[in-house]
Amino acid sequence: MILLRKSLINFFLFFFVFITITENSYSIEPNEFVQSTVNRASVALSKNFTKEEKIEKLKIIAKETVDIRGIGFYTLGKHRKSITDSQKKEYIKLFEKYFLKTFSDRLAEYTDPQVQVKSFTKLNEKYTIVSSVLIATEKRPEVKIDWRVYTKNPEKPLIRDLIIEGLSLARTQKEEFNSIIQSNDGDINALFESLNKFISAN
Repeated sequence: MILLRKSLINFFLFFFVFITITENSYSIEPNEFVQSTVNRASVALSKNFTKEEKIEKLKIIAKETVDIRGIGFYTLGKHRKSITDSQKKEYIKLFEKYFLKTFSDRLAEYTDPQVQVKSFTKLNEKYTIVSSVLIATEKRPEVKIDWRVYTKNPEKPLIRDLIIEGLSLARTQKEEFNSIIQSNDGDINALFESLNKFISAN
């Protein structure tokens, strides 16, 4: 009787854990993921927070929703193949700091931006484009924003690029990094130095 009771208790514990895991392990549609992300950012950018508080909240959101590592290697372009593993590790550390500073500092200037998701198009098994607009205000016109979302793992989509009015931010960054390296005879350390200067600047 005692063994049966223990078995029943163990069964119900297992059932509870299984249901809990199942309920929390669901796929999220790319458009819902983007809308949820921009809603979180909008709350973080409300008038209730100081600029410093906004920056910290935005960094948390970025770490959870953006494929910073993937963007970093993409922006390194062809130079990724010519550097050592230790240089790759150093670059990714620098790029993450650079990205978070750039992302949070720029967005922190906004107050409660409103982004409306319109539609999404699955490009292939890895990527989906989510189309949205930054709603116009008295101070700025409507801005079209496309989100390139990495959806190979449907349980954890990640943002890989923003395309603002047709201009890819990741591609623009890639061209800028390549220009720095090329103008210094292919020396990757020139890029590291440039990133360090930006990160250290107030």
